[in-house]
Amino acid sequence: MCLSCTTYQSVLFISCSKPCIAKAEENLQSPEYDGVVLVSNLPPGEQPSPFGTVLAEASKLDQSLGSEIGVFSVNLPSKRFIYSPTGPICPDYDDVRSFADAAKKGISRALRAGVKSPLLVVPSSDTFKQAELVTVLGALEALYVPIMVREDAPNKVVKPKTLAVYFERKECTSSVLTLANAIEAGRFVARDIGGGDPERMAPPQVEKYVSNVFGSGSVKVEVLKGTEFFVKEYPLFAAVNRAASVIERHQGRIIYLTYEPQDAKNITDTLMFVGKGVTYDTGGADIKAGGVMAGMSRDKCGAAAVAGFMKVVDELKPQNLKVVAALCMVRNSVGENCYVSDEVITARSGARVRVGNTDAEGRMAMADALCRMKELAAGSPNPRLFTVATLTGHAVLAVGEGYSIVQDNGPAREEGNARKLQDAGALIGDPFEISTMRREDLAFHKAKSVGDDLLQCNNAPSSRTKRGHQTPGAFLLIAAGLEKHGSTAELPLKYSHLDIAGSAGDLPDEPTGAPIPALVTRFFPKF
Repeated sequence: MCLSCTTYQSVLFISCSKPCIAKAEENLQSPEYDGVVLVSNLPPGEQPSPFGTVLAEASKLDQSLGSEIGVFSVNLPSKRFIYSPTGPICPDYDDVRSFADAAKKGISRALRAGVKSPLLVVPSSDTFKQAELVTVLGALEALYVPIMVREDAPNKVVKPKTLAVYFERKECTSSVLTLANAIEAGRFVARDIGGGDPERMAPPQVEKYVSNVFGSGSVKVEVLKGTEFFVKEYPLFAAVNRAASVIERHQGRIIYLTYEPQDAKNITDTLMFVGKGVTYDTGGADIKAGGVMAGMSRDKCGAAAVAGFMKVVDELKPQNLKVVAALCMVRNSVGENCYVSDEVITARSGARVRVGNTDAEGRMAMADALCRMKELAAGSPNPRLFTVATLTGHAVLAVGEGYSIVQDNGPAREEGNARKLQDAGALIGDPFEISTMRREDLAFHKAKSVGDDLLQCNNAPSSRTKRGHQTPGAFLLIAAGLEKHGSTAELPLKYSHLDIAGSAGDLPDEPTGAPIPALVTRFFPKF
């Protein structure tokens, strides 16, 4: 069944449903639940009563019990419990993600067993400080229902709206649940935008979705649109948008989201994010051939994550931060109006950019907005600038699936931003690897032709290019004019590029919401 654009617009707000909410439960004997999910990092039999007794007996019959999920009868009103072990954890190489994995698998198994009202039992850990929070987040991830299922086939996938949580360590209950629900609210938004198909989350639809999410909150929404406006103010973005601009339902948007605390005098830091929101990437004139175009609706997960982070900001309302975000929503279409290699386009910064590959559209879509952030940063308290993007296949080859990459410019490196973000990600199970911006990366993009300032890209995929995930950060630095704000400049500006191609989540899996948990842990330590 093919849905028209009008149909998409008519169902847009049917999915005003909210994420599953985690709530505290102190009584294992409560009759409200029809299944208990026990996450445990202890050998079978060492769990608290009544679970330990059952598992001790079961382990005599099943030697794999310490590493395999099992469903057992238990003398509780729920009558059954799902045992989901973390398995052995080696502190040298394993990390807190073992708890999230166990929780996600346990909840998924409970749903398959027919559990409608689950109670999650959360263990404590002396090794991992955020094990409780990570466990709850893993469980909530398993309870997400994709937006298009919620809208088009709501009876096809039915999951609980609330998750009861029983903590072994009672003193952490309130703080963990507050933060878990805030992060999940953000990941919910990120998954909705990132996971919607190319029509459901075309740029105008993202505008409506975001306006609905933030309409009554503390985040201000400003939407920029119009071909002539983009050509004048955001010319690199306009080039990518050119082919799609002739079709109304695909026309690009740049969506600014701004949060300021009630008392501006309390602002000590300013966070400024630019997210890549390519709603579908055909490659443009340098078309993605050979079957590699499938899955390119996920090329908007950078902007989706930025929107999700802003939702967490909206929930927690930090009093010391101002946060500004730009979602660069554009479809890289192919057609008679598309931009092509060899074009020379003057960026917002004034740099003359020669296009080398239309499939390197993400950096084009973000560079002008990053330049605008640079302009805004001049009058902001302690600004930090970020780009967030599923930018390169090279990033996946370099660090593998499940890992984000952070790359600092000089001022950000002096502050240790990449290391601090990596440490935060390790705490919350949202890992980062660090790459370094080198002189070769800047040299790679220096103009090769007379009169040009920059070469946008070579004509090979990043996966076949030396330093294929490092050089795009250098392009963004120069194209936005940030190379003039290095460590020795009169106004140094801290800038970090985050490539989340490896961590965002590819079809058929749901988007992960990375790097929202790491960013929250890094910048909201008081929560």
